[in-house]
Amino acid sequence: MLRIRRDLVDAIVAHARRDHPDEACGVIAGPEGADRPERFIPMLNAARSPTFYEFDSADLLKLYREMDANDEVPVVIYHSHTATEAYPSRTDVSYASEPEAHYVLVSTRDETDEFRSYRIVDGEITEEPVEVVTEYPSATEAFSE
Repeated sequence: MLRIRRDLVDAIVAHARRDHPDEACGVIAGPEGADRPERFIPMLNAARSPTFYEFDSADLLKLYREMDANDEVPVVIYHSHTATEAYPSRTDVSYASEPEAHYVLVSTRDETDEFRSYRIVDGEITEEPVEVVTEYPSATEAFSE
């Protein structure tokens, strides 16, 4: 399950709307081993396409260096679909290289802003529930759950 704060969901949807009709893309980094999305990082779609997204290789290298320096990992990798449902395409699956990441898709084809999350491992797509929260539980609260 993806547990994600409302402000991060709103930021993803706003980015997708802002870049429409092109696909938007980005990452939400979080502490290594915590599976907790924290730091919103909108990226430029280097392809500038309504049907395809691609991270700029220099931006991606910079991002991974920042995450390494901060002991972070890509918890969420997101992008939008502008004319189709929020479901990974064959291209999306072939580019999915982070087996621990949640792959979030937002469809901006209509006003509903369909928001869905998937795990993509070895080419297999598994949809997962999304729990939107106002804040994450403290370490002690999370430990007692």
